[in-house]
Amino acid sequence: MHIKRVFDVVVVSLAAVVWLPAVAGGALLVLITSGRPVFYRSNRLVGSGDPTKVVKFRTMVKNADRLVNRDTVPVTSTRFLNIAPDSPLYTRAGRLLEKCGLTEIPQLVHVLSGKMSIVGNRPLPTNVMNALLDEYSYAGDRFLTAAGLTGPAQLVGRDALTDSERLRIEGAYCHAVIDGYRLRLDFTILLRTVLIVAHLKPSLSYTEVMDLIARNSGSRSVVALDEHASPRADNTEVA
Repeated sequence: MHIKRVFDVVVVSLAAVVWLPAVAGGALLVLITSGRPVFYRSNRLVGSGDPTKVVKFRTMVKNADRLVNRDTVPVTSTRFLNIAPDSPLYTRAGRLLEKCGLTEIPQLVHVLSGKMSIVGNRPLPTNVMNALLDEYSYAGDRFLTAAGLTGPAQLVGRDALTDSERLRIEGAYCHAVIDGYRLRLDFTILLRTVLIVAHLKPSLSYTEVMDLIARNSGSRSVVALDEHASPRADNTEVA
């Protein structure tokens, strides 16, 4: 875990020449096109502890979180709250930031402080996490390690995964970090994320991501998770 922290600090520091101007430019874009607030701050789970304030660019209309959240939107196909890219809640600037993969860039300050990691599973509101735990007993595995800006699930895309598949991928990543962390795991996920966002590489499938985690870690439990708990055989999937 010490190596993972060193990786975070080194990458964020070296990339500051890129991400600091990106934050400044994104903030100016939001301010000019949709006014204040520029940033959206909300309580999120970033690990096994209590929720904490997490920041990102405001990409939606003001007070959108009061209109659409896990308490106001009935559970249909997924307990993760995935808002469609064409939703009218997004502002013009927000759509552009989402398309460029810059929405969470301000969270690099959380990485520097040690609250988050560059690679990890995405932060979640408490009500979303509770909804997942109601259906999947293993949902808590996704927070065995610190949340991140990007993670293995982002290599597939949230809309291409069922809840069970996403949780299996996220749990496998955490077990890989705990049981046999190798620096190349985070490096591979980060590099692949950049290539996918830049449209230089296609997204991966569920199986490909599970294979990627297994190949780039020293954890035997990752293979066991995939072989003995196949998400497509999980009858608890929400209809």
